Amino acid sequence: MKKTFQHVAVLKGGFSAEREVSLESGGAIAAGLRKAGYTVTEIDVTSPEFTVPAGVEAVFIALHGTFGEDGGAQTRLTELGIPYVGADADSSRRSFDKLLTEICLRKAGVPVPEGETLRRGDKRTLPLPVAVKPPRQGSSVGCHLVFKESEWSDALADAFKYDDEILVQQFIPGREFTVGVVDGQVLPIVEIVTAAGWYDYTAKYKVDTTRYVIPAELDATTAARMQKITLQTFEALGARGFGRVDFRMTPEGEQFVLELNTIPGFTSHSLLPKAAAAAGIEFSVLCDRIMKTASL
Repeated sequence: MKKTFQHVAVLKGGFSAEREVSLESGGAIAAGLRKAGYTVTEIDVTSPEFTVPAGVEAVFIALHGTFGEDGGAQTRLTELGIPYVGADADSSRRSFDKLLTEICLRKAGVPVPEGETLRRGDKRTLPLPVAVKPPRQGSSVGCHLVFKESEWSDALADAFKYDDEILVQQFIPGREFTVGVVDGQVLPIVEIVTAAGWYDYTAKYKVDTTRYVIPAELDATTAARMQKITLQTFEALGARGFGRVDFRMTPEGEQFVLELNTIPGFTSHSLLPKAAAAAGIEFSVLCDRIMKTASL
């Protein structure tokens, strides 16, 4: 039986490149939890040594990016003995680090794009087009698609602003999807249709031209396979509670997992709430269901 909490806290803000998005997500979650009947304390996290007021029974982590999704906040809450929603510290670290994610998913037989890790001065061996990704950032910060050799140097230089090693992956042509999971329930598949052809930071947060098709227009067999791979990804990375798995699918129907988001966005643009709404789960109910999964 799920534990019911009364006084909860929402961690938001943080000190990553995604602070502004986190503030928006956290504010929305706090409002949803209040509507669901909780007493909510909002905590703007500005230091790894944050504190939680006495009386708080559980925490909803709405910290995107570094510290929120890499296991830092989870480790701190474990030290404080306070239950929290989402992946634990180890799972968060594996899921946030794209290099560790790739290793875990390959070992579990989950399909991922061909990739290689580069340090400064290393030569790329994969043919273009490729995706260039700092391995420990979220919201596509520092990520680039490279289709021409003339674009390579600038993309690499920008990615190296965020990390000392870079993941380079074969670009998968075709369609982009995301699949949410809430307490074991796989939500309707979302297709993401962008003007630029991929879901970068601008498409996520800065423009209103990105379209979301919910549920995605897929035949039953293809959809079932994507939902099955979603659960395999969750299991392989040891996730719990909720999350969102991103996919690319070739014109031939071959599916590849890009990543697992252990703390997906809860803004007006965010996809987990959109998918939940398509499944008939209103926002406050979604926040309540997730809050009830909190554990150490």
